Amino acid sequence: MQARFLPYAETHRFSRLATDYLAGNDSLQGLYAFSPDAAGITQAITSRQKFPVQRALLHQVLCGQYAGLPPEQKLSENIARLTQENTFTICTAHQPNLATGYLYFIYKIVHAIRLTQDLGKEMPGFHFVPVYYMGSEDADLEELGRFRFRERQFVWDAAGQQGAVGRMNTESLAPLLQELFALIGPPGPHAERLETMLREAYLGQKDIAAATRWLVHALFGKYGLVVLDADDARLKKSFIPVMKEELLQQSARPLVEAANEQLQASGYTPQAFPRDINLFYLRDHLRGRIERQENGWQVHGSNISWGQEALLAELYDHPERFSPNVILRPLYQECILPDISFIGGGSELAYWMQLKVLFAHHGLFYPTVLLRQSVMWLSEKQQQRMQRLGLSDAAIFLQKDAAFKSWIQEHEPSDWKLDDLRQQRNILLAALREKAASIDSTLERSAASVSARMEHQFLALETKMLRSLKRKHTDALQQIEGILQALFPGGGLAERSENFMTYYLEYGEAFIETLLREMRPLQQQFMILTP
Repeated sequence: MQARFLPYAETHRFSRLATDYLAGNDSLQGLYAFSPDAAGITQAITSRQKFPVQRALLHQVLCGQYAGLPPEQKLSENIARLTQENTFTICTAHQPNLATGYLYFIYKIVHAIRLTQDLGKEMPGFHFVPVYYMGSEDADLEELGRFRFRERQFVWDAAGQQGAVGRMNTESLAPLLQELFALIGPPGPHAERLETMLREAYLGQKDIAAATRWLVHALFGKYGLVVLDADDARLKKSFIPVMKEELLQQSARPLVEAANEQLQASGYTPQAFPRDINLFYLRDHLRGRIERQENGWQVHGSNISWGQEALLAELYDHPERFSPNVILRPLYQECILPDISFIGGGSELAYWMQLKVLFAHHGLFYPTVLLRQSVMWLSEKQQQRMQRLGLSDAAIFLQKDAAFKSWIQEHEPSDWKLDDLRQQRNILLAALREKAASIDSTLERSAASVSARMEHQFLALETKMLRSLKRKHTDALQQIEGILQALFPGGGLAERSENFMTYYLEYGEAFIETLLREMRPLQQQFMILTP
């Protein structure tokens, strides 16, 4: 497989905020700290050294979390290096989706690994460690407990378990996995390896967090990827000052809302909206919002409540019971990791733009934010068909009607567009309006009405001509439609609906090796892989 790249703006599949950010648009200045390029990362390294983290504690926690997993030399070296001041992390974050959920889960991680490899070669005086920050405290089972494979939707109901998905036990997964294994065949080394990984992860580990760590380690451990589950009392202890201020003063909301206003003033839509208190209370089978009441604090939908003294005692005695939401989680991440860069999708990039002022308020480091790599896999047959049709990379990202129109305009020898005639018409109508107005000023409105009717007639005629050309090129357009349906299932990018297992069964380890080899982590363009 080989890669070619297309600017994200030319795909028309990403938000204006994302493409403006990559282009360095002035409207986003002040909402981030470092540019998403090599220069920005260099600046981030210099700045990061002023924001120390508890490296010995991080090392201790990771050693405990990796006890019992198959050893990998590069991973062990990376965990040890985290105690050194010249070692920095490249982080990506995601919830523990069942069987990794969507393809982009894999792309995020590969992006982080490849970036550390490139930086290690360019800056030999530093060490760079890729980190997958597992959002194990997320309670959205509706999202995390499902995935698609071979046109089938697999859904896990967790046998009625509630609360943080990462803490849910895996016992009830056995029937679902048996159904999945029945579809994985035919037998072969890739199928056997995949089934072994899934079986060891979800039937051999006690909870979803441990299972996800095992699966991700099986896929990426040899590349030195570190999986961190931040649901840990020792790590949460270092975040107590931020959580205490949030509980007592509710300082996040006005700061983030000010950033939201700046985004909205420039025509962007904020991704996340803060609450008065941006913390959940986390116990087994419970992750509930903490709300300020007239007489104290209460966990929404429960009978758990505190006065101030009792609340602070709970915070200091059990910090692991307090869970940051989307507004505070990035701050917690940067509080415990020596990050220089965070890699996230378009929605993550958007809400990080809302948080820089909050990072500054708490005196925490704000990293370089990179848009995760997006990838499209073209089969040999699809590539050949595109070449035969003369279909460009940019054209396949268009919506169906726009793709048809673009193809016809490029391949139809007759000049069916009426733009030249429309220009002539506009000149004629301008002269007509001028003459009418010279006779009687009230006639200018009549002339404008004539112009509007003519434009409507021009558009109607163009539509009829295009419809006729579509009939003429039925076969080619049907082939284009087939390509679009295959590459954009349900009208969206395949990486947002398909699972990695389809590709792993076809390519095995070469699936990840190809991504690692071809990815250009600072090029910040859409990658298309072809035979």
